[in-house]
Amino acid sequence: MIVDIHNHILFGLDDGPKNPEETILLARQAVESGVDHVIATPHHKHRHKEHFYENDYRQILMSVAQVNDLLNNHQVPLTVYPGIEFHLHEHIENDIHNNLDSFLTLNNTGKYLLMELPCSHYPAHTEEVLYELQTKGYTPILAHPERNKVLRRNPSKIFDMVQRGILVQITASSVTGLHGRRLKNFSIHLLEHNLAHFIASDAHHHSCRKFELISAYNWIENTFSSNYRKYFEENAIHVLHGTEFKIMEPKCIDKKLQYFFLLSSFNKARPIRK
Repeated sequence: MIVDIHNHILFGLDDGPKNPEETILLARQAVESGVDHVIATPHHKHRHKEHFYENDYRQILMSVAQVNDLLNNHQVPLTVYPGIEFHLHEHIENDIHNNLDSFLTLNNTGKYLLMELPCSHYPAHTEEVLYELQTKGYTPILAHPERNKVLRRNPSKIFDMVQRGILVQITASSVTGLHGRRLKNFSIHLLEHNLAHFIASDAHHHSCRKFELISAYNWIENTFSSNYRKYFEENAIHVLHGTEFKIMEPKCIDKKLQYFFLLSSFNKARPIRK
């Protein structure tokens, strides 16, 4: 079983597929790459250029059922589960206090919440929000922190969050280098220091933002070890089932190891021994 915990496969909800045909193409690409279970995570309270995406959890549940019927009718062997990607917006604390029932966890198990930070800045209330969600019984998963320029310059913030029980998801294309040197370099630092717990595709489109999960897993196996790859694969299954798992002991990234290291640092990844 290969599970992708972060993608935008549902059509008509955000910047993912625009119609059923595009969802089918993206689903076929997922299956061809080796993925057979996906947790769909449309954006929520996320502004992108002129668009603002806000998705009610009931609409997501209906969309997941619709897409599973669609894929079954077209004989695409991919199972889709409900989820949401919460943008950490300025009014999220109000939502936590007054509308917590609408917070859709990954696969609706009541356990894991996928949380997205802005790329350009680090909201002052980030840690308070994440820790408050923990007090409510949730385990936040921080989506693609390698994209956040503040976290790239201050990796100790990620270490501190992991120490307090926050989990971290890196995007597959960041690992493989499709998003450029800086994101790959920083992703390697996170992998080397046990500060990543999931790899996910963040797929949006069948040709330009594809399911690259297996490519990232192959890279991790070749660069680190098969055990490290298995660790990520199993962690994603735990999220799907809403079960707890043991993480590797996190290690703090030295302040000198920043995202602007030279290309040669890509070759410094060391095998993980378990």
